[in-house]
Amino acid sequence: MDGRVFQALADDTRRSILDRLRADDGQTLSTLVDAFAMTRQSLSQHLAVLEDANLVTVVRSGREKLHYLNAVPIHELQGRWITRFDAPRLEQIRQIKEKAELMDKPDVVYATYIQASAEQVWDALTSETLTARFWGHSNVSDWAVGSRWEHVRSDGSGVADVVGRVVESVRPHRLAMTFGDPDETTEPVPLVTMTIETFHDIVKLTVVHEQISTDDDLAAAALGWSSVFANLKTLLETGHTLPQAPWEMHADVRERYESGSAG
Repeated sequence: MDGRVFQALADDTRRSILDRLRADDGQTLSTLVDAFAMTRQSLSQHLAVLEDANLVTVVRSGREKLHYLNAVPIHELQGRWITRFDAPRLEQIRQIKEKAELMDKPDVVYATYIQASAEQVWDALTSETLTARFWGHSNVSDWAVGSRWEHVRSDGSGVADVVGRVVESVRPHRLAMTFGDPDETTEPVPLVTMTIETFHDIVKLTVVHEQISTDDDLAAAALGWSSVFANLKTLLETGHTLPQAPWEMHADVRERYESGSAG
């Protein structure tokens, strides 16, 4: 993947497209064409290279396709080749926070690619046993539209930290559910939509997390989804999870949020 990212970033026009999305995320092809004064075909080719490198994520909104900057590969390059300090992670949180302030667009969009079938990914996301392995919680439901689902701790306590209702369930391609704290009632209700797209021997798994109520929850969601999906990807591709829970890398951030001192 590093090679594709470097190749995508080597072009001035593609870097300018990313700068444009960084300044105003979630743009349509027509908007970008007007901004760069080039043909739709030429700009589409540049976007295809960026999407192939996972630097741009496409989300459908009605009849439109919105293009979002996915900064994760850039931060991975920085972490591998430049620095191991916290600056990349904090920069990612800042960008997501800015995107959340645009009320007509999703709060968090995250995508990853997995060498697996769509059915394998779907079954992993909806399996009590497998979610306990890669998520640390069991997702419990019959996954019928309208059914309750619970995100239950795997420590045997039976405590559900997240609950909701299944809004959409189309195996193996699309799953949407409300996503809330069992002890709180928030308006509007947060919604999580997972989309699974097949391409030959791999799938693209995209999560859109909308209507997040606070900045702290927004930052936690951004870190949380990338950590969970990394563990899921490792499990499906190797048969085992990562040797350490990836979300524990951000335990200090979570502790600050819980103590109310994050900022």
